[in-house]
Amino acid sequence: MARGRVSRLSVRDVRFPTSLGGHGSDAMHTDPDYSAAYVVIETDAEDGLKGYGITFTLGKGTEVVVCAVNALAHHVLNKDLRDIVGDFRGFYRQLTSDGQLRWIGPEKGVVHLATAAVLNAVWDLWAKQEGKVTHLTATPDPRTLVSCIDFRYITDVLTEEDAYEILQKGQIGKKEREEHMLTGGYPAYTTSCAWLGYSDDTLKQVPAEAGPGLNRRTHVFHRFKVKVGADVQDDVRRCRLIRDMIGPEKTLMMDANQRWDVPEAVEWMSKLAEFKPLWIEEPTSPDDILGHAAISKALVPLGIGVATGEQCHNRVIFKQLLQANALQFLQIDSCRLGSVNENLSVLLMAKKFGIPVCPHAGGVGLCELVQHLIIFDYISVSASLDNRMCEYVDHLHEHFKYPVRIQEASYMPPMDAGYSTEMKEESVKKHQYPDGEVWKKLLAAQKN
Repeated sequence: MARGRVSRLSVRDVRFPTSLGGHGSDAMHTDPDYSAAYVVIETDAEDGLKGYGITFTLGKGTEVVVCAVNALAHHVLNKDLRDIVGDFRGFYRQLTSDGQLRWIGPEKGVVHLATAAVLNAVWDLWAKQEGKVTHLTATPDPRTLVSCIDFRYITDVLTEEDAYEILQKGQIGKKEREEHMLTGGYPAYTTSCAWLGYSDDTLKQVPAEAGPGLNRRTHVFHRFKVKVGADVQDDVRRCRLIRDMIGPEKTLMMDANQRWDVPEAVEWMSKLAEFKPLWIEEPTSPDDILGHAAISKALVPLGIGVATGEQCHNRVIFKQLLQANALQFLQIDSCRLGSVNENLSVLLMAKKFGIPVCPHAGGVGLCELVQHLIIFDYISVSASLDNRMCEYVDHLHEHFKYPVRIQEASYMPPMDAGYSTEMKEESVKKHQYPDGEVWKKLLAAQKN
C-alpha cells in the first residue's frame, strides 16, 4: 500500500554534452546535448524509498523545465502518497489544471514536460513501495488503472466504460503473454545505424558488423530507421546504401523530424518510395492533424505508412490523429505526455482504433521508461505484436541504476521494482549543469 507524506521534492538539470560523442542528430536538431530534468521525491515513510522521475530535453531549455517543476512542487509537498494514488485522476488534474500555470499550457509545452517528470517519480515510488515492476503494473485491477486516467476531452472517443472493457478483455491470455515477454522480449528497432552526419564509411561499417542484420554490442537487429530530410539527393544515396547493405527483406523506416511542409513531404517520399520504407516518421508539424491525414492519403497507396506522436502535446492531439485517419503507426513518448496516466489513455484509444503503437525512445532514460509502457500494452491492452516494435538507441544507458536489457534485438522485461528511472548519483553529479565536473571543464575551455 502507498505510504508516507511527501517531505521533499528536488530537481536537477543533467546534461550529457554533444562533445562527448554518441549523440545522434537529425534534420531539425543538429547539435543536441541529450539532457534531463531529474526529479527526486522523498517521503517520511520508514522504508526510506525515493521516487525518481525524468523528462528528456536537448540541453538549452532544461533550466526552464526545472523552473516549471519547482512551480508545481507545492501540489506534491506534504501530500500523503496514499491520497495521491487513491485519487490519481484527481491529482493528475490538479497538476494540469493549476489556475495560473494552466495559462502557459494547458497540458502542453514546458509545464506538461514538468508534469511528466513529477508523475514519473510518483509512479516509480508507488511501484517500489508495492514491490512491483510497472510493466506488470503496481495496479493489476482494471478498475484501479482506469481510475488513474483523466478522460476529459476524449469521451467522444474513449469513455471510462470503454477503457474498462478493453482492460477486462486484456485479462484473457494475460499470463501466457507475460511468459512470452519473459522468454522472448518485445521487438526493438534501431536508430543507431543512420543518423545524419554519418560518413559513408560509417554507414557501411555499422550494418556490416552483423552481415544481414545490425550488431550493436552483440544485438543483431533486423529493423532499421534512417534519418532523412536535409537533402533529397543525399537521402536517395544514403537510403540506397543502407537498403543494399541490409537486403530487401529487412524492415526499413524513415524519420524526417518535422522537416517538411505537406506537399514537400509527399514529393520527397515519392522519391524515396523505391527503398520500400514501412513508414515515414514525423513528416511535418506534430500539430498538423489534417496535414498528416493528407500525407497518409497520398503515401499509403505507395505502401508507406505515417508514424507520429513523439512530440504530440497530449491525448487530445492523438485523439484527433486517430479520428482523421492521419497515422498508421502511433508513437507515444513517456516524457512528452503526462506520464503513465496519460499514456494509458492513448494506448487504449489506439487499441480502439486498431492502430499499432511503436514508441519513441532513445533520449536520456526514454528506453528505460517506455519499455514498461509497451510491454504493458502487449500484456494487457493490444495482445498483439503485429506491426509493433519499440525504438532502441544504444547510448547513455550506463548512467542508469537499472538499465534496459536487450537480447536478440528485443527488450527483455525489467525485473527490478519501480519505473527504471533512477540514475547513478555519480553520473548525476558529474553531468549536472553548470556545476558538475564535466561542465566545469567544458565551460572553462570555452572561455579560454
